[in-house]
Amino acid sequence: MLDSLEDALVGADVGIDTTVEIINRIEKRVSQDKYVNTSDLNRILQEEIKAILVDDGEQSYRDFSTPTGIKPYVILVVGVNGVGKTTTIGKLAYNFKKAGKSVLLGAADTFRAAAVDQLSIWSDRAGVPIVKQPMGSDPAAVAFDTVQSGVARGSDVIIIDTAGRLHNKAHLMDELGKIKRVTQKVIADSPHEVLLVLDGSTGQNALEQAKHFTAATDVTAIAITKLDGTAKGGVVLAIANQFKIPVKFIGVGEKMEDLLVFDKHEFVDSLFKLEE
Repeated sequence: MLDSLEDALVGADVGIDTTVEIINRIEKRVSQDKYVNTSDLNRILQEEIKAILVDDGEQSYRDFSTPTGIKPYVILVVGVNGVGKTTTIGKLAYNFKKAGKSVLLGAADTFRAAAVDQLSIWSDRAGVPIVKQPMGSDPAAVAFDTVQSGVARGSDVIIIDTAGRLHNKAHLMDELGKIKRVTQKVIADSPHEVLLVLDGSTGQNALEQAKHFTAATDVTAIAITKLDGTAKGGVVLAIANQFKIPVKFIGVGEKMEDLLVFDKHEFVDSLFKLEE
């Protein structure tokens, strides 16, 4: 039974390392507890998968509020181009606004003309203001202007988009470091969140991206997009297990409402429903 479970986990994009860890945990518990029947094994499996998913101590984001005493709450969003980063920012802005927060967007991905245009479209859709400069402007300057403007406006939440290039990791590291330093000139403890956006449909490739970004900056939370179609979902487990960073949001469609707060209990239940 464990052999077929191993095949199922690897087939669901959980990855070899995390699969081996889950199997080892189950074997250890079964040998201690002497469980024999299938329903017991299923229950142990669900418990061990939940144990791998990292809990986030800060729970205010569950209803799109922000931690008390932090205003504006600055979120720096990182991730490669094409993973749904800008779309995720638009959905976040919409949900924060819906929860009664005033939101300001910063278009600091200035290397791609389409990125600024795309974020502008989302700012219109969500009905939130945006700070932007012409393509090719210094991203750190845009980030600085955004935070300064957010403080002046009394914004509750500031969400800053960044360039999603991985071809030169040193450059990426320098740029993200510079953006952090300039935001700290305005708000000493900012950014309060560094949110890494990954495409759930790319499977193990998303793990590689997570490796690069966690090496380049202090990622504090993860959003996983495109979990609505071919994505198998197991990559969520692999990422949480390898990087010990909580998954906060999942994207399940194109609409504004299709950004959900990640709930590990619901997630594990849905995995087991799929198997049935």
